[in-house]
Amino acid sequence: MKDELRYIGEKIQKNQDIIAESVLLNLDSTLNKELRILSLPKDQLSKFNARLVSNIGAILFAEDNKAEVEKNFLAWGSWAGKAATEMNISLTATLQYVSSFRSVIWDIFTVELEERHFAAITMLDVSKIIDPMLEVVSFEIGRQFEKHNKEMVSIAYSALEELSVPVVPIYEGLAVIPIVGEIDTHRAKLIMETALTQGNALALDHLVLDVSGVLMIDTMVANQIVQIVQSLRISGIETIITGIRPEIAQTMVSLGLEFNTITTISNLKIALHQLGYGKLDSSKKS
Repeated sequence: MKDELRYIGEKIQKNQDIIAESVLLNLDSTLNKELRILSLPKDQLSKFNARLVSNIGAILFAEDNKAEVEKNFLAWGSWAGKAATEMNISLTATLQYVSSFRSVIWDIFTVELEERHFAAITMLDVSKIIDPMLEVVSFEIGRQFEKHNKEMVSIAYSALEELSVPVVPIYEGLAVIPIVGEIDTHRAKLIMETALTQGNALALDHLVLDVSGVLMIDTMVANQIVQIVQSLRISGIETIITGIRPEIAQTMVSLGLEFNTITTISNLKIALHQLGYGKLDSSKKS
């Protein structure tokens, strides 16, 4: 049995270039188009395919170096997965591409194996050895896709976070940060970092933190706001809190929360007026 497996493995390795080319030729037009075969140097792709074919042959008679051959399958899958994500090739197309190696190998060797009258058990053993290795390749490709997707989500989330804490310059030395949504520990840290960084960059004297879009202020949120204001004060920036709605104010009182050390004003317009910017015209009030 070992002799038969070695014969098949060595035969695969000997014909690795032919098999590698056949993989490209046997792709259906839809898969071929999505894989963008023409966008890669053909010789480079053929050599890369031949490397996997060689590993497939080697695993059939690998004994002392089986672990090393298995690492080669993993490395091939890692490269293929990274290349596919960089080229925006779908996971489905990439896995179909890997599957095509199995089909081509069987098509090429079926006639010869029948002529040599190999036992059916030999064919089964070949399949039992090769298939798990191709599954290793497919698993690693899937892992690379998952890693890539997580990185893209992380980048998108970071960009969204930055947009969630906009610093809006109003006048020289004055800016407003409108906060919308919930404030958790992570977002409070982001608000503080953004306020300190932009406060220094814009040379701010005053910063208005408008919380009219915050639905709930509990003990944790109140403490986070106090820390933000204190950090800005140390940096030489005075902070005004605006937009605390009546129902939130009632909740804060019931919780025993007080902002004695923080300047709070009902809305942004009044805050700007008290800072000397703009002018309230009572004649325009309805």
